[in-house]
Amino acid sequence: MDKLTRLTGLVADVALGLPVTAAPYEVREGVAVPMPDGVTLLGDHYRPAGAGGPLPVVLVRLPYGRAGAFKQMFALPLARRGFQVFVQATRGTFGSGGQFRPFTTERDDGLATLAWLREQPWCDGRVAMTGGSYFGHTQWALAPYADPPLVCVSPHITSANVTDRLFYEHGVPQIHTALSWSAQIGRQEAPALLGALPDPRVRRRVRKALRQLPLQAADVQVAGAPVPFWRDFVGHAAPGDTFWEQADHDGADLSRMPPVSTVTGWWDLFLAGNLADFTALRAAGVEARLVVGPWLHGEPGELRAVAKTDAAWLDHHLNGGPAPEGARVRVKLQQTSKWLEFDEWPPPEARPRQLRLRKEGASSGFTYDPADPTPTVGGPLLQPPGKQADNREIEARDDVLVFTGPALSEPLDAVGPVRATIHVRTELPYADVFVRVCDVDEKGVSRNVTDGIQRLDPGHHTADEVRAVEVELFPTGYRFRPGHRVRVQVSGGAFPRYARNMGTGEPFGAATAGRTNRFEVFHDDAHPSSVEFTVI
Repeated sequence: MDKLTRLTGLVADVALGLPVTAAPYEVREGVAVPMPDGVTLLGDHYRPAGAGGPLPVVLVRLPYGRAGAFKQMFALPLARRGFQVFVQATRGTFGSGGQFRPFTTERDDGLATLAWLREQPWCDGRVAMTGGSYFGHTQWALAPYADPPLVCVSPHITSANVTDRLFYEHGVPQIHTALSWSAQIGRQEAPALLGALPDPRVRRRVRKALRQLPLQAADVQVAGAPVPFWRDFVGHAAPGDTFWEQADHDGADLSRMPPVSTVTGWWDLFLAGNLADFTALRAAGVEARLVVGPWLHGEPGELRAVAKTDAAWLDHHLNGGPAPEGARVRVKLQQTSKWLEFDEWPPPEARPRQLRLRKEGASSGFTYDPADPTPTVGGPLLQPPGKQADNREIEARDDVLVFTGPALSEPLDAVGPVRATIHVRTELPYADVFVRVCDVDEKGVSRNVTDGIQRLDPGHHTADEVRAVEVELFPTGYRFRPGHRVRVQVSGGAFPRYARNMGTGEPFGAATAGRTNRFEVFHDDAHPSSVEFTVI
């Protein structure tokens, strides 16, 4: 190991908050792994220097390349700690054969790779996996089906379900996330640094493309060529489309899962799915641990938490090191310096607290216009800016209803699921209900805390019917301070985070024109619209 490599490792360990170490290792690059259909996938094999016999393997399967930042963050820190690591480029990426059709081939390719690893003389049959985001998904695509099971997994900042929880959140396409990611993967293998570095011009192109109609060719505007994922995302958005069944694994037999360690953030776009997965794993009797911090997707603090928990988790399960200390669940209470610990999620000691939405009269109304869609700021996004933002400009619009509670006399600690029930009547059958909870300080600044959206079923629409719409908001861990007020927004959309509802029922990628839709939200005693927190 040369001086530059040791120096780079030192810097990486410090950046990731890990103890500095430098166990020598050997690297074999471009190892070919055959798939049953004849395609060959490439991987890099890291092995402790001088190792004499078979060892367990930490498998990382990712579409972002085996070198560069991902190598420094996910492969080398483990190799420097004496782990044997195999980092594989998924199908159609960075030298691996086939076409990259995200989420559609990872189960078959993962199982084939696992079988190949276990046949290698340098593998003792024990295999663990780690990684976040897409290469958290590659763990979900493999772990429930592995026979014999994996030793342990760490599917961070991801979800077993990527359709209802991400692509089409409660029926509404997340176009900003989908197009931003399409721009990333569509240019990531561009020559030199063109595809490797963040480019503000690309972000501007994404925002511009999302405002143009139709959306089906927006990928060409941001990536310069068609991106298969975007075409799949646009072409398979209809309710009941079975295309994405191969991408969702929350219906698998979770009792077959090995021990699970997972890290996520309150502002991570995978948060809701990540927490639902943890709850389901625990219900299935799986050993699992959870850390939730105040992070956006891929924020440095989140990556440091991933690195530290992985090092301890793998050492325990592969090397017989000490078991992790403390409670299974550790979460940051935002607006405080506190980290809270629980045995399970949601917190067993929490209780529901309902806040009624109140205004004069029985109802309030607004008109949603897809030609001037209700905007949104902040929130759980794939890339910055996200998290909290000043919402006052949006709240001043006439297509946003605002309900503000009294000043709090004591702290309100919301820790757990958040739900809303909105009693609404819409002129058209095609409509979305967006609900956002904000924290209003003493100066009147309104900052978002959590939100959620729900697409209405057009088959249940009648012109005079008032429907009780259940909206699942993102879970949160947040302290509303004394003197602050809780504010709730209700609107018909949140653009460009979500696709605008055109009011016509046309596929969202093909629509070119829309219709205005009149909403009436009821908040009298006969129609008690409300938001329900989980509080401790």
